[in-house]
Amino acid sequence: MKKEYLFAGISILCWGTTASVTKLLLGSMENMQVLTVCFFFAFAFLLILNLAKGNLRQLKKLKLSDFLFLTGMSLLGIFLYTLFLNIGIARMQASQAFIINYLWPMMSVVFACLILKEKLTFRKLIAIFCSFLGVVIVTTNGKLGGFDPAHLTGALFCVLAAVSYGLFTVLNKRSQLDKTLCMMVYYGISFLISAVCMAAMKLPLQLDLPQTLGLLWLGIGTNAIPYVTWALALQYGDTAKISNLAYCTPFLSLLWNFLLLKESLSIWSVLGLLVIVSGIFIQMGGKQKKEL
Repeated sequence: MKKEYLFAGISILCWGTTASVTKLLLGSMENMQVLTVCFFFAFAFLLILNLAKGNLRQLKKLKLSDFLFLTGMSLLGIFLYTLFLNIGIARMQASQAFIINYLWPMMSVVFACLILKEKLTFRKLIAIFCSFLGVVIVTTNGKLGGFDPAHLTGALFCVLAAVSYGLFTVLNKRSQLDKTLCMMVYYGISFLISAVCMAAMKLPLQLDLPQTLGLLWLGIGTNAIPYVTWALALQYGDTAKISNLAYCTPFLSLLWNFLLLKESLSIWSVLGLLVIVSGIFIQMGGKQKKEL
């Protein structure tokens, strides 16, 4: 097995639990509380990992421009992405929110074509169309004449999350800095931002054991580990093909949402997800010689 697919597989397995755990935590905690503790655990794990690898000495070589870049990436791909996704999950079914959020792999393809000048093939174009069509189906629950107001706000935040992380993955690929070190810095800065916001909002932080365990898994199991392995997968593989593999995650998420949240799934959500996933097979079915 090629290493890019191994790294991608680890990320997919971990991310499948994100929506369920987040929904459970948001039932008893404020969003900013969840972000702060989650980012702290992710940063602590990555700090230990970088210490073991001897990466911290590389921080001395970074220029001011590097730190500015890392700060911007932290805000875009970690803090804002997670903030927007959590808002979406809180305002609609976790399964629907997670499906809509998986517009981001196609946003990676779009930004890769615009920024990295990767080829826009006919297969990629069809995959992008399928992704957006699937999002519309999930959001409207089949009522194509208009959006359900109860879902619209959550859906919009999930789309914003997808745009944020899609752009983040492409810009992160351009960086020549060590990916593990970058992710540690990203989560460290995101933790500081969320901690300041939580203090400004005067939110207390008193955790019971289930909340602590949930946040520990959310920080390490669904953030620190899979984001590092995903960055490595994108580094070693083709952006479009690796990004498309992420569409396997919603299927795992549906299972966890059913088991942990007892969420019923509408036929339109299933149809929307199938339309999105169909783009994978179209895009990955073979090389398209004709370019647009």
